[in-house]
Amino acid sequence: MTLNDFLSGAVAFGFFVCALFFLRFWRRTRDELFLAFAAAFALLGTGQTVLALANIASEERGALYLFRLTAFAIILIAIIRKNRSASA
Repeated sequence: MTLNDFLSGAVAFGFFVCALFFLRFWRRTRDELFLAFAAAFALLGTGQTVLALANIASEERGALYLFRLTAFAIILIAIIRKNRSASA
């Protein structure tokens, strides 16, 4: 186990902790924005976990970026929906 593997696991753990915090805020407020952030951070954590556990060559990691793309798309859509509902 290298330092890179350890730090990658720490980053994944941080993503999952952030997801749990946003999930707790969603349970308290029922605001969809918090649920979207929780889902996005869970996706980021999942992608980082796959990256840490699977020994994938750097040239073949392109598919893992779909986790990040999906997570950021969820955040962007949630922000747009929140702003539209606030102005209506």
